[in-house]
Amino acid sequence: MILPTKHIPLDRSLLGAGAVVLQFLDAPVTPTGIWERVKHAPEVGTYGRFVLVLDFLFAIGAIDLVDGLVVKNEFS
Repeated sequence: MILPTKHIPLDRSLLGAGAVVLQFLDAPVTPTGIWERVKHAPEVGTYGRFVLVLDFLFAIGAIDLVDGLVVKNEFS
């Protein structure tokens, strides 16, 4: 479910959904604001899955929460 496998395609994995969320995260925004942007993406699906994607992205250091806003971390 987190990573794609032989039986789980990329678009159904959290990694694939995380890539979609990161595409919409061009500026700091509230979690609700991100949800409004990505809720129609089939890779994200439900709100529960969206929360899992945010948790996954935070755990791998791709996003951070600053003053209630989600920001994308830039890697050097």
